[in-house]
Amino acid sequence: MNGVHEVFGEVIDRYTRAQTLEDGYLVDVTKSDEAVEAGFRCPVALSRAVWTKYVEVPEGVFGQDQKGRLWDILYLYSIAARSHRQSDTMYFQLHVRNNNKDGMPPLVTLKGICGPGDAGEVVVTIMEEFED
Repeated sequence: MNGVHEVFGEVIDRYTRAQTLEDGYLVDVTKSDEAVEAGFRCPVALSRAVWTKYVEVPEGVFGQDQKGRLWDILYLYSIAARSHRQSDTMYFQLHVRNNNKDGMPPLVTLKGICGPGDAGEVVVTIMEEFED
């Protein structure tokens, strides 16, 4: 073998997307109504941090539901992806209300990456802007 193998040697270990999903670090939303409605035709997952902070509704917060919050994230990512087709990484923002305070909820920046899955297939992963 030439190239990368010669420089770096044998792969010692690999943490696959399937393992990440199984371990709960990613939440698969591929078959959700929201993903289908937003036009996803490939596997899509959210990082556990995004799911916990921005999809799950904190106890006592009114006027919010999990389906609506998931829809907002998936739909806004899909708009960003369609308008930036040359890039595999898209940043997008949305307001997320995690309390019942008056006024505009804080603006959150998320990152979506469209890249190869374990078998080279197209997959989408949505995470916080600083996550890898």
